[in-house]
Amino acid sequence: MSHPEAITDDLYREIILDHYTCPRHKGRLETATHRLEGVNPSCGDTVELDLEVREGRVVEVGFVGEGCSISMASASMLAEAVRGQTLDQVRLLAETFKARLLTKSGIPESPAGVEIGELEALDGVRAYPVRIKCALLAWNTLLEAIESER
Repeated sequence: MSHPEAITDDLYREIILDHYTCPRHKGRLETATHRLEGVNPSCGDTVELDLEVREGRVVEVGFVGEGCSISMASASMLAEAVRGQTLDQVRLLAETFKARLLTKSGIPESPAGVEIGELEALDGVRAYPVRIKCALLAWNTLLEAIESER
C-alpha cells in the first residue's frame, strides 16, 4: 500500500510537469498594459510577464521565458491564478504564496479569501532552498510590474 504523502508528492510532480510541458497563457499579449522582465541571476532563468489590467483587474496574462521546470511551471500557475483577480487580490495571493515558500517552519495559513489551489504543488520546493528563487521569479516580477498601481 502506498503512503499518502508519496501519493501527494507524485500528484504534485504531475501538476508541475503538466504546467511545464503544457504551459498556460504562454505567449506575448498585444494588449498588455504592463510588461516586465525578471531574471534569476543565480541560475539564468528569465521570465517576461505581460499583463492586461483594466479597471483594477487583471483581464489577461501572458508570459515567455527560459528556465527550469520549476520557474516555468510557476509562471504558468501564476497566469492561471491571477486572471480575473483584482490587483489587491493578486498582491495578497502573491504575498501568501511567497510566505509559504519562505517560511522556515510549517506552512502559514492562507488569509481568508485566498485560494492557493494548484500552487500548493510547489510547496515541496521549500526543501531545496536554491530552487525557491526559481519558483518565485514570476511572482516577484508580477509584484514589481503592478507596483505602480498602488
